[in-house]
Amino acid sequence: MKVILSDIKEYTDVLDCVFNYKFNLDLINQSLFYYINSIHKGTKSQKNRSEVSGSGKKPWRQKGTGRARAGSIRSPIWRSGGVSFATNSKNLGIIKINKKMYKGAIKSILSELLRKKRLIILKDFIINSFKTKDLSKKLNSICSGKILIIVNKLDRNLLLSSNNLIKVDVIEVVQINPVSLMKADNIIVTIDAIRKIEEKYL
Repeated sequence: MKVILSDIKEYTDVLDCVFNYKFNLDLINQSLFYYINSIHKGTKSQKNRSEVSGSGKKPWRQKGTGRARAGSIRSPIWRSGGVSFATNSKNLGIIKINKKMYKGAIKSILSELLRKKRLIILKDFIINSFKTKDLSKKLNSICSGKILIIVNKLDRNLLLSSNNLIKVDVIEVVQINPVSLMKADNIIVTIDAIRKIEEKYL
């Protein structure tokens, strides 16, 4: 399959099995849910009265002491007691997909982006300075909207110049994921990155 390099107006060949893959919405949805679930840290946790440490023995007898009734030192109204409505991490459900399915989802997304002309392939993407305005000027001449730049190896100037641009993300090929691909309006990818993608997702 031939595609055009936008910066030099020349054609290059890309693998059909990677960039002309059939569109599979169900597979893409599964991969998105799997990826979001896999990066969910789930660090929020509180202990209820059954989980805090302490004896289950009644602190004092029910009547005759002059004090209020108490059944456990682990009660939420006691110091060091449990939390009344303890919050815990949400269980998003365990959805697992194998490597072949995940690769298929990535290829499906890339192919659809190419068909819709939202995947812009360049021979190279070099920024000679780390100034944000230089990168912004270059991007404005190529495309607009939320932009994802995929390179084979991250360049220091590109990384520094993109830090202050809210609508611009820069990743290497090894960082490609379905969420980043789906969020971007346009994706800029270098020919070196294309070859690496073909090697990785063949």
